[in-house]
Amino acid sequence: MPPSKLTPLQEIEARRAASAAEKPKRVISEEEKAKRRERVAKAKDALARSVGAKGEQVAPARAALKQYLQRLNEPKQPDDEQFEALIEAPFKLPQRKKSNDRRF
Repeated sequence: MPPSKLTPLQEIEARRAASAAEKPKRVISEEEKAKRRERVAKAKDALARSVGAKGEQVAPARAALKQYLQRLNEPKQPDDEQFEALIEAPFKLPQRKKSNDRRF
């Protein structure tokens, strides 16, 4: 009886399972969990408050907040300063460009 061959899909799954078994699990401390919960609550609050907001800055800022919430499990997260800017972005008016055009 010949040995059974794996299909390409089965080979990929076997490799992925083997590499996942070799990876050490990331341990998240209680302090990190509390910080993460607080950030999620702030981000969701900012999204809820910005629903009726108007302005050209609102849509991109809301998209950035949604993307932050989608990528919570990724290891690289914004620092506190970047996160605060992310939360305040929908409510800050963009700075107007000053023009040198002096027409009367």
